[in-house]
Formats: sequence, C-alpha cells, structure tokens
Amino acid sequence: MSQAKSKFSLRQQLGRGKQIAGMTTTMVGGLRAAQRLGAFKQPPREKLPRYIQAFCRKMAGSFGVKVIEVEPVQQHHGLWVSNHVSWMDIPVVGTVSPAFFLSKAEIGEWPVFGKLAHAAGTLFIERGSGDAGSVATQIAEFLTKGFSVIFFPEATTTDGKKVKRIHGTLLQAAIDADVPIRPILIAYVDKDGALSEALPYYGKITMKESLKKVLDSKDVTAYVLPLEPIDPKGYSKSELTDLLQRKMQEGLADLHARVLSVLPSQ
Repeated sequence: MSQAKSKFSLRQQLGRGKQIAGMTTTMVGGLRAAQRLGAFKQPPREKLPRYIQAFCRKMAGSFGVKVIEVEPVQQHHGLWVSNHVSWMDIPVVGTVSPAFFLSKAEIGEWPVFGKLAHAAGTLFIERGSGDAGSVATQIAEFLTKGFSVIFFPEATTTDGKKVKRIHGTLLQAAIDADVPIRPILIAYVDKDGALSEALPYYGKITMKESLKKVLDSKDVTAYVLPLEPIDPKGYSKSELTDLLQRKMQEGLADLHARVLSVLPSQ
C-alpha cells in the first residue's frame, strides 16, 4: 500500500471512529433523558416531540448531516408523509416534525434501539397477513387522541431523484380521524450542490455498505420542504392518493430547483 493510500485509509478510519463516537454519545444521552422523563414506563407523549427533535438533530449531526428547513415546518397535528431515500430519513423527519413514528411490533424487542423506540412513543403496529386496513385503523385511533404520526407512502427507498408510486391505504386514517395530511420532501445535497450519492439506501446495497458510505461522506445537507396540508374532507382514499402523488412529485421538483446547483438526470 502506498504512503498516500495509507494516510487516506487512516484519515477515513479516524473520521468513521469520530462519527460512531458521536452517535454513541447521542444514544447514551437519549437513554438518560428517557430515564429522567420516566419514558421507559409510560412515554409522556405530550412532552416528547421537542426531546425527539433534539435527539434526531444530534443523531443526524453525528453522521455529518445538517438539516435545513427550506421553509418553516409548522408544528401542527396531522398525518405526516415524506418521500423515502435513506435510513437517515428517520432522524431528518424526526428533527423537523412533531409526529411519532410507526414501527413493526418486533422492533420494540430489539436491544437499545427497541428501548429508545418505546421511550420515543413509537406507535408499534401489529401486522396481520398484509392487513393494511387494520393498520390504518390503529393509526386513526392514535390520531384521534391528538398525536401526530408520520410514514413513508412509497413503502420503499429511492435514489432521491423522483417520487415512486405511493400506496394510499394508510391515508384512510386521515379520513377517519378527520385530520390533515401534511407532506414534506427531503433532498440530500453534497458540497458541490448535487444530489448526494452517498445517502440513498436502495437497490442491492447492504446496510453495512450504506453505513460506510454515509460515514465517509462530507458536508451533506438534508433540505426539507413542507407542502401545504391536504384536507381529506370530500375525498375518497383513491382521490387522496392521486392528489398526494401529484403534490409530492411537484414538491420534489420544486425542492430540487431551489437547492440544487446540478439538477439530476432522470
């Protein structure tokens, strides 16, 4: 190995170590805050959003990702939706929205992450054999209690260039609970003003490979654009799905036009 490559490898390892240390510190801080709040026994959901937002901002920052609101994200009740590019979307949307996350019930049993998810007031979904209707009912009940929820209607991650076909089954929850749908869009931008190639987690890339790419990336900014809320009154679930699809596609194109110096090739 040449001396130049050796120095690069050492810098790379030191950079990764620093970020992992920052992530660990953030998680320990989150566990301590949850302990102080008594969140492991009964998550105080009325108080949690500001703690979750602070935790998520620190978590994104530990990976070197800065979160910027292109327009102020209003902290109002509703069913929140976002495009889905990366596992980094979780801390990013957690930074800007007051909504609670959805999770499969089994994740609540994971060590450390499961404890943090419980303490963060995560809504754990009991899934049947693809019974999305029952999931929508569970979300509607949660929304009716005054707690916001966020999910990713594409149901898969993308390269960040466009919004894939969205799945609108869970939008029924907004209709049943009579709350607005609040879309937000995310774009990860590198130091050259182009869409980051390090952040998207999709296709055949493994989690280990993705983590390395994110740890080795520098100066990535997550830009977030909130859209106008959609009142579900008078719409069927199918009509809402079509409307949201159009609004999110237009919103992502608008976001790219605002924050990119290099527009993506489709």
